[in-house]
Amino acid sequence: MAGTSSAEPPTGETGPASRTEGLAPGPLLVTENERLIEQLLRICAAAGAEPQLVCGAPPPRQLWESAPLVVVGDDVADRMAGLSRRSDVLLVGDDLDDVDVWRRAVVIGARQVVFLPDAESWLLDRIADAAEGVGVQALTVAVLGGRGGAGASTLACALAVTAAREGMRAVLIDGDPLGGGLDVLLGGEAAVGLRWPDLAGSRGRVNAVELERSLPRLHALSALSWDRGDALTIPPEAMRTVLGAARRRGGVVVLDLPRRIDDSAGEALDQTDLGLLVIPAELRAMAASARVAAAARMRLSDLRAVVRGPAPSGMDGAEIARGLRLPLAGELAAEPGLVADLERGRPPGLRARGPLGRFCSAFLTEALAGSGSAA
Repeated sequence: MAGTSSAEPPTGETGPASRTEGLAPGPLLVTENERLIEQLLRICAAAGAEPQLVCGAPPPRQLWESAPLVVVGDDVADRMAGLSRRSDVLLVGDDLDDVDVWRRAVVIGARQVVFLPDAESWLLDRIADAAEGVGVQALTVAVLGGRGGAGASTLACALAVTAAREGMRAVLIDGDPLGGGLDVLLGGEAAVGLRWPDLAGSRGRVNAVELERSLPRLHALSALSWDRGDALTIPPEAMRTVLGAARRRGGVVVLDLPRRIDDSAGEALDQTDLGLLVIPAELRAMAASARVAAAARMRLSDLRAVVRGPAPSGMDGAEIARGLRLPLAGELAAEPGLVADLERGRPPGLRARGPLGRFCSAFLTEALAGSGSAA
């Protein structure tokens, strides 16, 4: 089992002495309770984390201060009182009726008291977060088209390309099985890496680092798109799992979603910070966009309009946004040379001074400042 050694370390010593390949650095475990040790090692293995185990207390000061997370068994809590205060300490108890456990938690500066096996799933997530170095989650932006051919995929691609060009971690997720594949827009149809059909069975928790390593890397961003097979659906559980993993490493995650909000798109909107509805400056497009906006706003409170010109009707972006009762995120002029760029494998947004590049840069600056997300 991950995190064990051939012989149990004596009191006050640590184990294991060497790292197991493929596992992320995990928490410091401090307990002498053999049953609790077995439970905690099993949880760490499920989280893909390799712990440092101290059978006795107090642990070495360096381990106490450097571990990403410390899990202390209630059996040794009274011997931990002299250690310096630090964040991310959990106390694991086994008796819900023992009111004194809360006093011991205060003594060691524990953030929370955990009772097993009831809180096993919660503890597994905290250990996985610590092993992955989870901080501020990514700014997550969903892009939808008000009608077919509105340019939602183009804008989604340009947002991710702009974020990557400006030095942010960027992930582009194609949530529209009928959209033709964002890897094609990125000029990477043959790029090596997983596509949605490979991840359709994902459940529970996916390691964020491993997910990103497995995806095609194109123009300094990670992209999850479709293969050329017959798969046309994303199970909602897979969308929840994959998107949750993509968001945990910070930066920017951009979703290209279909106009019809199915269960999978609904799961994506539940994890989205803000949405952009792309609307051509046409009366018919405005009417179609109203239906898409109504469906999206059932799952997403922050939905904004992006009005794409030219405007044969003479309406400007502010008028169209008011008609849809949406805030206006901006107007997009036609992008010179876009078709030629796509034919050469140059993705939208690669031209920093073009209309798309300028819009995306300004939008991301404002959105990141407002969300507090870290790039």
